[in-house]
Amino acid sequence: MKIIKNKNSLIKLIVDKKNIGFIPTMGGIHDGHVYLIKKSIAENNISIVSIFINKPQFNRKTDFIKYPRILNKDIKKIKKLKIDYLFIPSSKQIYPKGSNKNIKVHSFAKKLCGKHRPGHFKGVVDVIERFIKIINPKKIYMGQKDMQQLMIVKNFVSKKYKHIKICECKTIREKNGMPFSSRNFLLSKEEKIIASKVIKLLRVSKNKIFKKKILINSIKKTIYGMGVNKIDYIKLLNINKLIKPYKESNNYKIFISFYIKNVRLIDNI
Repeated sequence: MKIIKNKNSLIKLIVDKKNIGFIPTMGGIHDGHVYLIKKSIAENNISIVSIFINKPQFNRKTDFIKYPRILNKDIKKIKKLKIDYLFIPSSKQIYPKGSNKNIKVHSFAKKLCGKHRPGHFKGVVDVIERFIKIINPKKIYMGQKDMQQLMIVKNFVSKKYKHIKICECKTIREKNGMPFSSRNFLLSKEEKIIASKVIKLLRVSKNKIFKKKILINSIKKTIYGMGVNKIDYIKLLNINKLIKPYKESNNYKIFISFYIKNVRLIDNI
């Protein structure tokens, strides 16, 4: 595994390479990332992992500052997986002239997380495009845990970079049912128990919510009673009808965003 910090050095190394798999991360490497990396290694000639905490996608400065930074641990975990290149660029490498605030994303970006984090998905799509221009991968691996992000990036890439495939990968969960997330590192054991109870409640209630036997407001009251500080949203949506081209079949998911103390967690079930 080669660790590269300069984008021009990386470009020179991979200029003649074909079938490149790319796994973008912000560090805090966990089993969800490991799954994406292993999938890329199995499907491509070359695999590149990036670690870059993308400031423009954070709405609050405090969130950016508090985001888990465990680079040495991350490098050790990734090294064991025997990937080809680990790209750890500085902000100046990625944003030599600042971010692109005029980047166009699907209107779905204004709903769910986008409603509470204006500009967030523009920041995500902007940085993904910048990595595309450096790496030119054949496949980009992203998890379904961040379903809204996945759909918005997939829509953008399918229109502008038709030769690149966004590979949707299943959500990898902890034994307690929580999806693996870098933000989980910020939770105490007691807070993780609260989060797992929320996920279990939604899992057992999904069918009743769909059949309107339980109202979402009732679910919210129960969740607040568990010790959750804030709920941004709980929505039951048919993901096959959110972004064109629509699929004929139905695939309903409960989307949730909630806070335990100051840690914001998301999931879809």
